[in-house]
Amino acid sequence: MTINYLGGFFLIVLGLVIIISKKNLIKIVIGMGLLDYGINLILISVGYRINGTAPIFLNGVKDNSVFVDPIPQALTLTSIVIGACVTTLSLAIVMKIKKYYNSINADEVRRLRG
Repeated sequence: MTINYLGGFFLIVLGLVIIISKKNLIKIVIGMGLLDYGINLILISVGYRINGTAPIFLNGVKDNSVFVDPIPQALTLTSIVIGACVTTLSLAIVMKIKKYYNSINADEVRRLRG
């Protein structure tokens, strides 16, 4: 179980390092994706229960039933959809920057220096 948390924190840290250290806009978008995947892994791990079943009630609830938490699953599903949209929009913006400035290096793009 702790391997999930370690993997999630590793992906978050790796994504942040890529976003901060790289100047290539495509690599920055990849770093954003890694950050998103790490957060999703941690969210799913929080809702996991050992020997848990799906929280679906068909014929009542038994006293010894253990259910996984459905809230982190719903949040993760929403996060996946939002992450896909953000990645698509980011890549579209990178394409426009490439067309306008003829470069995807953040240092060469005049208005992205900071």
